[in-house]
Amino acid sequence: MRLILIRHGQTRGNLERRYIGCRTDEPLCEAGVAALRTRTYPPAARVFASPMRRCLETAALIYPGVEPELVEDFRECDFGAFEGMNYAELNGRADYQAWIDSGGELPFPGGESRAAFAARCARACEALMARNIRFSGSLRRGLCARRKRAVRAAVPAAALIAAKETKPGRTVP
Repeated sequence: MRLILIRHGQTRGNLERRYIGCRTDEPLCEAGVAALRTRTYPPAARVFASPMRRCLETAALIYPGVEPELVEDFRECDFGAFEGMNYAELNGRADYQAWIDSGGELPFPGGESRAAFAARCARACEALMARNIRFSGSLRRGLCARRKRAVRAAVPAAALIAAKETKPGRTVP
């Protein structure tokens, strides 16, 4: 079984370039649904998803009839005080400038750091591996090494993990 990372469809906050994390449970917007319908996805026997509404809606569109298994630690980053805001609203704030100056390494004020976020998502993947759900390729090597930052950072970019079967892809109805 091969696992494929799939990011959730767009929300209104995504279109507005806002920090939309685990504190904002937005639905997909019309443009996000339309974009999902233009793509082809591999079939899946199992789907693992964040409990966020946008992730569950994406899973239902892509994989109707496959009940997603919720993985709490796949939820989005906690952007803390920046949640729901965009650059125009944050520009000029001392806390935002400090975060920018840190290269994004500081925790979000009142939220979590990128490192804590990546570690949380990696732990969730490791828990799946402990249940004999295997990751393939570089994702597995990165999780096993526990220090492959680029690979670990890719894990939270996905809202869904689909367990692929070897059949032709399908488009969203």
